[in-house]
Amino acid sequence: MPAPPDPLRRREKLPWQTSKSSDEDEQAPARVKVLLQSPSYLQADEDVSFLERDESRGVRLQLDFSKPEILLKEAGVLNTIVVYGSTRIVEPGTALRRVERLQQEVAGAPQDADLQARLKIAKRVQAKSRYYQVARDFGRLIAESGSGPKDCRLVVMTGGGPGIMEAANRGPYDVNAKTVGLNITLPNEQFPNPYITPELCFRFHYFALRKMHFMLRAKALVAFPGGFGTLDELFETLTLIQTRKIAPLPVVLVGEDYWRRVIDFDFLVEEGVIESEDLDLFWFAEDAEEIRDDIFRWHEENETPLFC
Repeated sequence: MPAPPDPLRRREKLPWQTSKSSDEDEQAPARVKVLLQSPSYLQADEDVSFLERDESRGVRLQLDFSKPEILLKEAGVLNTIVVYGSTRIVEPGTALRRVERLQQEVAGAPQDADLQARLKIAKRVQAKSRYYQVARDFGRLIAESGSGPKDCRLVVMTGGGPGIMEAANRGPYDVNAKTVGLNITLPNEQFPNPYITPELCFRFHYFALRKMHFMLRAKALVAFPGGFGTLDELFETLTLIQTRKIAPLPVVLVGEDYWRRVIDFDFLVEEGVIESEDLDLFWFAEDAEEIRDDIFRWHEENETPLFC
């Protein structure tokens, strides 16, 4: 019986392992070089230009979904609590410094209407900056639930940006727990916040696939004061629950005064465009402990365990 062959090497090369020599055809090496450099010869999964073609969109959609799905499973992430909120709501100290800087600028140009408007907005952001700490505390509380920070059965997931999303990722980071961030490719450069777990920081090309991953493992949605992006995700989730396209899950709006001014929910009922029962799809909360306790109690009453 002969010895088993080497899995890669041969004693004698096969014919195609050697290019046609110039002794046989003087122009052959140059022509082979052109072939090797041709875009068509590049292996499909290494050909970025090919993958970016319109005809390859189906493949890109599949990849946009598959990579995070596989890595989240490998990390043991079973359930998530999704946190949305404004990227402009910063830490209280940062908000205070912005107000103080603008106050100095206004003092030097008291007739500047634009500066006055910017100062007014900065003060409003400062008033909401307390929500940064609420989001950070909430993220920490979720990370410490279950079996503790090493337990990935329930983790916080955000859009991966600054502001409220940063705060929600920062809470788990504070106690060495894993936390997920789903960034999106945009025309202008952006950076993920520094508190996301590196192996759970993802960047999507398609908003649709990012939205899908927000919902696939979601056991609750917590919406802090925010703008277009927060409203988009909030109403999409409420519509999915309203139509029972997904099973109901807790939707908590943090900051009742803000949300009641932004959206007149009662007016929608009075106008007949939603039903009164649709007001039961969400509720309001103000602090981290209240948000956590309400979510956990909802799942207990609904008999849908969070840690399984």
